[in-house]
Amino acid sequence: MTQVFKKDSLHVNIPKAKGRNNMTRKFSSVGVGGTFDEFHKGHRALLMKAFEISENVMIGLSSDEFVEKMDKPHFTAAYAERLKELEKFLGEKGLLRRAKIILINDAYGGVLLSKDHIEALVVSRETEPAAMKINEKRKSIGLPLLTIVVIDMIPSENHFSISTTRIRHGEIDREGHLLKTC
Repeated sequence: MTQVFKKDSLHVNIPKAKGRNNMTRKFSSVGVGGTFDEFHKGHRALLMKAFEISENVMIGLSSDEFVEKMDKPHFTAAYAERLKELEKFLGEKGLLRRAKIILINDAYGGVLLSKDHIEALVVSRETEPAAMKINEKRKSIGLPLLTIVVIDMIPSENHFSISTTRIRHGEIDREGHLLKTC
C-alpha cells in the first residue's frame, strides 16, 4: 500500500516501510479522529498507520452529542463504551503511553484551537474531504496547514469497504467477513 502525503495541493507518494525495525517516524505528533463504533479492522489500520509515522498520536473520539448531530443510519454505542474498546486496543498494542485521547464535539476535532501541536492528520479515503476542510479552516484563521496522510479503505471479503454501517446492518463482521448475502 502506498501512503499519500498532502499539504496544500502537493502530493508525495512514499512507499510503505518494510519491516518493523526499518520504520522511521516522520512526525513527532499526528492527529486522527472518529467515532470508532464497532471498533473494526479499518479503525485498527488507521491507528496503526498513525503510530507508524509518528511518535505521539492525538486521537479525537466523537462525543455522544456530536454523534447525534451526525445523523448516522444506525445505532452508535455510548462514548464510554467506545473509549473502553479504544483504550483496550491501544493497551494490547503497547501504544497507550504514546496516545492522547480527547473528546471531540465537532468536525474540526480540536485541531483549530488545540494547545497540542500536531503536524499531520491521518485519515481514510472516506474522511479525506473532512481533512481538507480542516486545512481550509486552519488557513482562514492563520494557522499552518497540516500534512494529510491518506490510507486506503480496508476491503471486506466481497471487496467493498469495511464500515461500521455495514457491521451494524449485519452484512459483515469486524474483520470484514461476510455474514449474509449482500
